[in-house]
Amino acid sequence: MSEITVSVPDREAFNDRDHRDDRDELGPARSPARAWWRRELRPLLMRVHFYAGLFVGPFLLVAAVTGLLYTLSPQLEQLVHHDQLHVPVPPGATPVPLTRQVSAAIAALPEGTVSAIRPAGTADGTTRVIFDAPGVPADYSRTVFLDPYNAQVRGILTTYGEWLPVRAWFDELHRTLHLGAVGRVYTELAASWLWVLTLSGLTIWLARVRRGRRARRLRLAVTPRLRGAGRARVRSWHGAVGLWAAVGLLFLSATGLTWSQFAGTNVDSVRAALHWSSPSVHTALPADQLAPTATGSTADLAATAGRVLAVAREHGLSDPVEITPATEPGRAWVVTQTKRSWPEKHDSLAIDPATATVVDQIRFADWPLAAKLARWGIDAHMGLLFGLASQLALAALALGLISMIVWGYRMWWLRRPARPAPVPAGPPGGTRRPGFGAIALVGAAAIAVGIFLPVFGVSLLLFLLVDAVRAQRTPARTG
Repeated sequence: MSEITVSVPDREAFNDRDHRDDRDELGPARSPARAWWRRELRPLLMRVHFYAGLFVGPFLLVAAVTGLLYTLSPQLEQLVHHDQLHVPVPPGATPVPLTRQVSAAIAALPEGTVSAIRPAGTADGTTRVIFDAPGVPADYSRTVFLDPYNAQVRGILTTYGEWLPVRAWFDELHRTLHLGAVGRVYTELAASWLWVLTLSGLTIWLARVRRGRRARRLRLAVTPRLRGAGRARVRSWHGAVGLWAAVGLLFLSATGLTWSQFAGTNVDSVRAALHWSSPSVHTALPADQLAPTATGSTADLAATAGRVLAVAREHGLSDPVEITPATEPGRAWVVTQTKRSWPEKHDSLAIDPATATVVDQIRFADWPLAAKLARWGIDAHMGLLFGLASQLALAALALGLISMIVWGYRMWWLRRPARPAPVPAGPPGGTRRPGFGAIALVGAAAIAVGIFLPVFGVSLLLFLLVDAVRAQRTPARTG
């Protein structure tokens, strides 16, 4: 049998072509600005994009995977906790008074203190009475679920805000990996660098495809290669998908930072200084009036809950609503709408429980625009604003980010030298080092941003140290 020989391209030649493409993709510079971009700024952006992708990639991958799982949690919550969330609707039946429902909940959990009440918002929904209870983790509560038609208890669960155990578990996985305060650093690192990776990658990609006619540039920018092989094809998918996902990724980064441990505190301070925080009603009552509190008798608390709900209904607060009892004498009860899907409803009233009068009110229509945008942004990030449409968009962004991370590591692997041994490759762009002007410009911006985003600033210093050590071991190429 004759021997069949298959010719394959030389690996080193392939790598050389890739490296030349990295260095000279824009062709000869036609202006001082383009020359400065090619010789100074672009190498720095390439290095930042490379090191950030290399070291932050695993954190982004975990955030994307856990975020993808979280997008599935609403449907899973409905399936697992169906008996606590839904009741059969008797023909022609009407709900029993809220007073009776609250009394039944307190009897079922006498060791707890009522912190909030959520009447059934739909015909087949349950009423929730939320308690601060001993033995419950910080920020969690015990919630009693009741059939609004007969006040029978449907279940008692440990909840996180409005999330039941299933969604609360996935939410905690995404935010902290169930590691508490230490775990919050991982999400802050991912959110702090996601916008940097997105903008630097977008700049590099658009500069790469700017040669040629406009129609060809547009096609190269938005359409990945369906044919061919090797690093060029992987790069086309990485760049094109990144272009399509850029706006969504920037949105996720910005909204994700609002919940972060360190940057989130700075965000809150800025919002407060600019009066962008969500407004809240004033609950102080005249000094001679003492509002019933959640520590009063069961009958008083239950009766007050029914009374303030009736007042809220008279003033136009439709379901779903949450009733918050006064926590100390001299304070009003608060009733707030909690509809977080479009169109959102967040009107709130402060009600004197003794006189059944409204002492303060805030309508969502009167919120400052910045506060509305923050509310909409947070709810969109959580997949609540447009319901299933938000979930599908978030799932698509998560899948796109996962794919780009995998393609990024694949490109890094394909750039490794083939001889004498497969070893990791350095930053794209060969050994050309960034110019001092570019370093000064980007460094000044990084310092300013790093003060506001401390996790970003510390990690950036680490990347620069790694690059400096590597540069000392690699001869610089000029020109």
